[in-house]
Amino acid sequence: MKKIYGSAAEALDGLLFDGMFIAAGGFGLCGIPELLLDAIKDAGTKDLTFASNNAGVDEFGIGILLQTKQVKKMISSYVGENAEFMRQYLSGELELEFNPQGTLAERMRAGGAGIPGFYTKTGVGTVIAEGKEHKDFNGQTYILEEGIFADLAIVKAWKADTTGNLIFRKTARNFNVPAATCGKICVAEVEEIVPAGTLDPDAIHLPGIYVHRIIEGAHEKRIEQRTTRKKESA
Repeated sequence: MKKIYGSAAEALDGLLFDGMFIAAGGFGLCGIPELLLDAIKDAGTKDLTFASNNAGVDEFGIGILLQTKQVKKMISSYVGENAEFMRQYLSGELELEFNPQGTLAERMRAGGAGIPGFYTKTGVGTVIAEGKEHKDFNGQTYILEEGIFADLAIVKAWKADTTGNLIFRKTARNFNVPAATCGKICVAEVEEIVPAGTLDPDAIHLPGIYVHRIIEGAHEKRIEQRTTRKKESA
């Protein structure tokens, strides 16, 4: 089975269709599958639903697809850095389903494990719980959350071997692993592809069984909010 492709466009060939549901990895601007998002923009695929911790910023990440009006709905935890997202949501152009971060991560993980739903206390008594099933366990109220089953998962990793085993670096591990597992097809972009058997098995974060296609490329690695202080005098 061929897993390595020459470009993001080649890796997504035959997978994209209007109205599809995509799970995207990344945390802030760290670990965003930027090359694959660029390819989706170029493909012009529209009416997309994205499950992602965030929506990037105005000109990076999912933000580029918001600018071209290719996104219909976002299932997210944090969207505060994207002005176009805010404009579209407040004007009624964009649907938004807010999820607490832990709930969103668990919804992705549950989907990847074939679990259709689970109960959690997070969100009980808030707008998050509106319209959801409530159930008491040992005197405590929980709400039912559904697992996420996406048409496509797109993620960004540090290293892959030729069989698709992935290693993520630091913060990039957040959301990329659960996002990768909950898609019917997973496409990964990585900084380096190494021969099979090169990676330490104990260091692999995502087994290659979850990964169907891989591309290697250069990444911008933006910093979302650069915070510095003046150098102290000697």
